[in-house]
Amino acid sequence: MNISEYCLDIADKAKQASLRMMNISGSQKNDFLARSAALIREKTGLLLAENQRDIDAAPSFGLTAAETDRLLLNEKRLGEIITALNEIAAFPDPIGNIIESTVRPNGIEVQKVRVPLGVIFFIYESRPNVTPDAAAICIKSGNAVILRGGKEAAHSNAALADLLIQAAEDAGLPENAVQLIRIPDRDVVGELLKMPDKITVTIPRGGEGLIRRVAAEAKMPVIKHFAGNCHVYIDQFADSDIAERVLVNSKCQRMGVCNAAESLVVHEAVAVSLLPRLAKALSDRGIELRGDAKTCSLIPQAVRAAETDFKTEFHGPVMSVKIVSSLAEAVEHINRYSDGHTEAVITKDLETARQFTAQIDSSAVMVNTSTRFNDGGQFGLGAEIGISTDKLHARGPCGIKELTTYKYIVYGSGQIRE
Repeated sequence: MNISEYCLDIADKAKQASLRMMNISGSQKNDFLARSAALIREKTGLLLAENQRDIDAAPSFGLTAAETDRLLLNEKRLGEIITALNEIAAFPDPIGNIIESTVRPNGIEVQKVRVPLGVIFFIYESRPNVTPDAAAICIKSGNAVILRGGKEAAHSNAALADLLIQAAEDAGLPENAVQLIRIPDRDVVGELLKMPDKITVTIPRGGEGLIRRVAAEAKMPVIKHFAGNCHVYIDQFADSDIAERVLVNSKCQRMGVCNAAESLVVHEAVAVSLLPRLAKALSDRGIELRGDAKTCSLIPQAVRAAETDFKTEFHGPVMSVKIVSSLAEAVEHINRYSDGHTEAVITKDLETARQFTAQIDSSAVMVNTSTRFNDGGQFGLGAEIGISTDKLHARGPCGIKELTTYKYIVYGSGQIRE
């Protein structure tokens, strides 16, 4: 079977599975989730051994320390996967939910009913914990899913997918509701992106290069975010202790993820008194600061920033710093360089918070709390298949409801249109 035939076979199977998924009960979906969680717990040793094979090979792929950390599975992270699966199982089944219902003057009843999207083609890099998260969300929302992980996580993804497929069989789900592409050929992605008649939507999750390629080649809709240059703005009315705590967490808690802060913006009214403290807290954790002229005059260890530094998602121990003279300048700077992912404001002033949240054009805006909270699990979605910076069809963390659409069902008693 050549690449074209292989891809057509996978897409055909997914399409047929998606049609059968429309009749699957909520209890069967929950059985799949519970069985998946049980198998992951039971096979922890196997999963960790397969993940170690990927970790051992990481240097050959040129992965950075942050990228290798994203690749790592351990007992804690497997426990988090199990927790997410159980949380998703606890959510109400969204399929068949009546979103709106009206009775027209002629007596017909018009219902707007939630239905699955169909087939989700999910392409992702590095993070094998995403494999069960994505499968769980897709199945709970009534969809079939085609998973394409990166070659750097091939052993981890295969081991996890085998357990998910076994769980699907045990729960009586349609065959091929969950499929994993197991060959590394890049042409597989290109072929599948040409099949809008079989694949409803593609969701890429990874580096900007991958996402731009998918967006350029896909013949079907794409839910995406290109990058995550997230900002923390320290306002003139900021609480200094909260400012330091939130900034350090936003940047340092996990640097290789898309909701980690990459840019610091500070109001000039507190720059002299507060910025040295913030800079020390970051420097003590190995963060290199790249700032404008005002920043460099206050922080001796700061490096003068180039224009590109203000728009870069570093994914590592580097942060840009900009001093501004007003809230308006902060908003202008952030909206100019942001990727529309997550921004935070630290302030005790309610009106400042209101203006910031109203004027910042990003998928999530945080007030006095970390950018790291822009996450499906943290938002109570159980898990996410990605964080969208698009505005159509979904924005922010994409959970169960974001993988559904709706159709109209109309009930009558013989009415005809005059």
